[in-house]
This record gives sequence, C-alpha cells and structure tokens, in this order.
Amino acid sequence: MTSSPLIGVLALQGDVREHIRSLESVGARAVAVRDLPTLAHVDGLVIPGGESTTMSKLAILDGFLEPLRAARGAGLPMYGSCAGMIMLADRVTDARPDQETIGGLDVTVRRNAFGRQVDSFEADVVMPVLGEEPFRAVFIRAPLVDAVGPEVEVLARVGDDGTIVAVRQGHVLATAFHPELTGDHRVHEVFVQMVRKQA
Repeated sequence: MTSSPLIGVLALQGDVREHIRSLESVGARAVAVRDLPTLAHVDGLVIPGGESTTMSKLAILDGFLEPLRAARGAGLPMYGSCAGMIMLADRVTDARPDQETIGGLDVTVRRNAFGRQVDSFEADVVMPVLGEEPFRAVFIRAPLVDAVGPEVEVLARVGDDGTIVAVRQGHVLATAFHPELTGDHRVHEVFVQMVRKQA
C-alpha cells in the first residue's frame, strides 16, 4: 500500500461528501462506495451517520449487508460515526425487529439516546488518542454505548455520568458523534493510521 490509502465512504445515506473531504484533508484518497466492485478495492471503509433503520434496510435491499460483514470479518478496517456506530454494533437495545447490523464491535448501543433532533448538542470530549486538546464533538440524535465487551477499548466519554461515546476494537472504530461536521480532522487521521497499519 502507498502512504495514501484508498478509503471508501458507504454511500447508502448520510454525510458522504463531508467524510470524503475529511479523509482527503489527512492524506487519504477517498471514494463514495455505491456498488460492490468499488467496495472490493478499498483499503478501509467509513459508515457515515444517517438513520440506522433506513441504512439497514438499504444495505439489505442493495445486497450490501453480507459483503460488508464478510469484508469486516476479513479484516477491512471500518469506522462508523453516529448511525455508523449502530451499524457496527453487535447489539442494539432499541432496534426495530427487522433491523440488522454489520457487527464487529462487541458493544451494546442505544439509538437516539440523547433525544430527538431538537436535542442535538455540541460538547468538548477528551479523547486521549487524539492528543491533549479536547475534541469539539457534534451529537445529532446520537446513540450511546451502554456496555462493552472485554476486547473493546473505550476512547472517549461525555457528561457527568461518563457516557461512552467512542470505542475501538481491533480494526473497527466508532464514535457516537459526527467529526466530519467540524473542521477538526483528528478522528479521521486516527482511522487513516489504522488503515495503514492493517495493510
């Protein structure tokens, strides 16, 4: 692999262009993934925010779900933001009965855990993997992590109760917030570094 990996952004729904811009700003090549041939050629994959039940349905209808599971199982690095975190979780406490996920993160997440769209907020999040400076995180109908398995590394918490909002397990990274909506690209930089190491 070159020092400029090709990272796909799953283009079923969500902030595709914003993730592409963030990835390119930290030295990666980025492409929208709208078909399986493109998926087969990327070195890493971002699952953007959006609406997780809709994303699940589209993944099934478009024939993406099983190939995504296979790619993740084969070691393709994946990063999920907001709804992407839900899509990568092994367990979703308040999922619709027909909702399926890609899986890969041994976590239990709760959808829309911070409230409705009008309850969206920003907060300074301390995330040591990004350095000492706090990350100004944008939460929009965000999930939270209720429980983690023994192999999961907790990367960030928010609030007085220490709610988990960022995790990593092996080659899978997830945040409950939307780093692509800020001018701070450090989360994407961490993911690009993960992709380089996995190659």
